[in-house]
Amino acid sequence: MNISEQRWVSLLSKCCTVRTTKQVHAQIYTTGFHDDPIVFGKLLLHCAVSVSDALHYARRLFHHFRNPDTFMYNTLIRALALSEIPHHAIHPFLQMRRHDTLIPDSFTFAFALKGLANCGDLRAGFQLHCQALRHCFHTHVFVGTTLISMYGECRDSCSARKVFEEMPDPNVVTWNAVVTACFRCGDICGAQSAFEQMPIRNLTSWNVMLAGYTKAGELELASRVYSEMTLKDGVSWSTMIVGFAHNGYFDEAFGFFREMLREGIRPNEVSLTGVLSACAQAGAFAFGKILHGCMEKAGFLHIVSVNNALIDTYSKCGNVAMARLVFENVPMARNIVTWTSMIAGLAMQGHGEEAIRLFREMEDSGVRPDGITFISLLYACSHSGLVDQGCAYFSKMKNMYGIVPAVEHYGCMVDLYGRAAQLQKAYEFVCQMPISPNAIIWRTLLGACSIHGNIELAELVKARLAEIDPNNSGDHVLLSNVYAVAGKWKDVASIRRTMTERSMKKTPGWSMIEIDKVIYGFVAGEKPNEVTEEAHSKLREIMLRLRAEVGYAPQVRSVLHDIEEEEKEDSVSKHSEKLAAAFGIAKVPKGRVLRIVKNLRVCGDCHTYMKLISKVYEVEIIVRDRSRFHSFKGGFCSCRDYW
Repeated sequence: MNISEQRWVSLLSKCCTVRTTKQVHAQIYTTGFHDDPIVFGKLLLHCAVSVSDALHYARRLFHHFRNPDTFMYNTLIRALALSEIPHHAIHPFLQMRRHDTLIPDSFTFAFALKGLANCGDLRAGFQLHCQALRHCFHTHVFVGTTLISMYGECRDSCSARKVFEEMPDPNVVTWNAVVTACFRCGDICGAQSAFEQMPIRNLTSWNVMLAGYTKAGELELASRVYSEMTLKDGVSWSTMIVGFAHNGYFDEAFGFFREMLREGIRPNEVSLTGVLSACAQAGAFAFGKILHGCMEKAGFLHIVSVNNALIDTYSKCGNVAMARLVFENVPMARNIVTWTSMIAGLAMQGHGEEAIRLFREMEDSGVRPDGITFISLLYACSHSGLVDQGCAYFSKMKNMYGIVPAVEHYGCMVDLYGRAAQLQKAYEFVCQMPISPNAIIWRTLLGACSIHGNIELAELVKARLAEIDPNNSGDHVLLSNVYAVAGKWKDVASIRRTMTERSMKKTPGWSMIEIDKVIYGFVAGEKPNEVTEEAHSKLREIMLRLRAEVGYAPQVRSVLHDIEEEEKEDSVSKHSEKLAAAFGIAKVPKGRVLRIVKNLRVCGDCHTYMKLISKVYEVEIIVRDRSRFHSFKGGFCSCRDYW
């Protein structure tokens, strides 16, 4: 490389945007260096890999160069393989093979295989494997390792193992790849066997096992591997925190985070977002607030993903004001995830009009909404009864932004009509969908039929569901609920008999409440213990006071069994959210907000109960059920009885 070439390469390395790169490119062109293979190759590499949103420009550059060499082809293949369109990585590879003078090297095959792995194209992967065999690259460590990864991503564990067994001298990276491939294919025993046979293990090997076990839900095995590790890094801790949080073991996730801090390990972006995710799922507002303070002191609030996780945490903990405060104080340009997280937070709280205003503000700021943004916006319209606005934004998504509706968008529209009791319109919408409605679409409509008591349509929808997913217990329960509300107990008995014969079990309702940074869980009908005994004792006291002061009587319509009225009152009085609220009133000082997380939809009686105790006990209660928030205060709910 001569001095002039070095100068251009050095100048390119200082370019951070497409605009400045184009300016340097113009200077390269005017000085005649645009035909220099070294300078052009570095320009192509910079656009394809180093500068964000410049891949389109790199592709144009490549097509305008008269005689691209192997390095240039490899650069473009690599960039496409790592992009959002990895299936396009095979195109320059095929183009290269048409040139007799160009010979693919190990990088060519590795990058092309990476692209096929990222798009899961097993058929093309087989063909590329054959090409690698012809060029004797199948035993090359780099190519062989990538082949193993490709077969793993395509869920072909047999081929991955075969490639591995044919490699003459696999290194530790190759061993790690075959363990990962086994986990990808669900072969936990194979992964364990390969790990035990490894001649040399590095820290990555142990972390691969942790990640594989936690993703498979094998938390006991993950804990065993974790305890055997003599050395741990940030990835190890983050894997355990995120893995336990995603599997619903929030206390354990918090425990790993505390242990990490005690060991003096500085949390990283992954561990922070992981533990914040745990806070969000568990509704652990107090713990999330402490984490927020720690992040501020440690200087982590300059990271966009951490701010986005904070917005999500505060939103899912029922404090949309704190979420908005974080949103307003994001120290850098808000990305699409930041805007979408805030819109979703407002949607969960039922603030449909405010979510729409924020969406318009996002458009004015120049940020282009994506499909996920529109899911949040349609969700906001659905939970606020904004049917006309929801329809308008569904059309705008297609016509103005060119976003092809996915099944999730259609589901939001069905939910929009269903919640507004426009059941016939919802059914017609499903029948006219350009894509085949899946079980979730029909289930959404069945849920609306259950809420509004439409027996005829419910039976019709359940018949369609029986064709798609006949053994789903939730569908049987929804239809049973419709019959129960209508008093058709013979039909209820028939459905429950079918569920018993097929060994179907109804999802048990549970609720969680955070008190002094400790999460307490309640399940109706669980075995008594010290906590549940105290909750039941307080609940009985509350029931007596509500009956005496405001004339409360349990709404036995919410009990979907053919039993005596007195038994129905007893059954509805023991719902898990009632127990959580009673325990909270017994333990939390007056003036503090009670935050409850519920896994199912709040029933009508519990909704009334929460409104009454918020008035009688002068307490604010925030309940997050499976789809939205209810903020009870002074005898009223933020949902305005529309949920």
